[in-house]
Amino acid sequence: MLHGSLNPDPLLDDLTEPQRQAVTHVQGPMLILAGPGSGKTRVITRRIAHLVLRCGIPPWNILAITFTNKAAGEMRQRVATLMSERQARAVTIATFHSFCARVLRQYGSRIGLPPNFTIYDTSDQERAIKQALELLQISTSNFPPGKVLSAISNAKNELLDPQGYAQTAHDYFAKNVQKIYQRYQELLTQHHAVDFDDLLCKTVELMRRDALALQELRERYQYVLIDEYQDTNHAQFVLAHALMPGTPCPPVPSQPQVRLMLRFIQ
Repeated sequence: MLHGSLNPDPLLDDLTEPQRQAVTHVQGPMLILAGPGSGKTRVITRRIAHLVLRCGIPPWNILAITFTNKAAGEMRQRVATLMSERQARAVTIATFHSFCARVLRQYGSRIGLPPNFTIYDTSDQERAIKQALELLQISTSNFPPGKVLSAISNAKNELLDPQGYAQTAHDYFAKNVQKIYQRYQELLTQHHAVDFDDLLCKTVELMRRDALALQELRERYQYVLIDEYQDTNHAQFVLAHALMPGTPCPPVPSQPQVRLMLRFIQ
């Protein structure tokens, strides 16, 4: 509905024309380029409300992903002002990591992960790395735990397990990191634990290995909105693509990414 019409839509009336186009677009993927302070959160939340209130999309079919808990909380608050409490609570608004944790609590047993798995924080990870170094009799002075953890995190962001990382380990440091990485993962498994990067890696693993779980996730989350999409790493990129029906997992980068994507360039 155009601005200034006789029956203005409160979801659209205070938006610019490009913003209204973004909010009302329904079918097919969409990328939006916008600068800082251009109202991206408002557009995303109005988009969610438009899908639910104007298009009749069940709120539980909508997934909105942000990069921080603060951003997710702000989005939830705004959505709650646009629809009923019951509808707002049915929309899944989460960070990549919290979304993956939720998925793995439900489906993780299909890839050998117990439902009551522990999520290691930074201090837990450092203790596990130090234990791995001790078991391998590798000096922490030559291989500082923080530096090793960073290398492992980078590998996981590229969806490289220890075996995959071994194919890229060509120098002394990397070859030893591969050994530490292997032992570190063994320790996590022994303690029924995952680290933050594992949340994404194991969710992608689930999607690759279990076609039924992937189908159920695609049927559940038919509309996906990703804030700050340009900041996604490879693991997040693959996860987002995998949710699109008809997309292989791992997807081909040139294919459309999700049914609905919002991209805001800083």
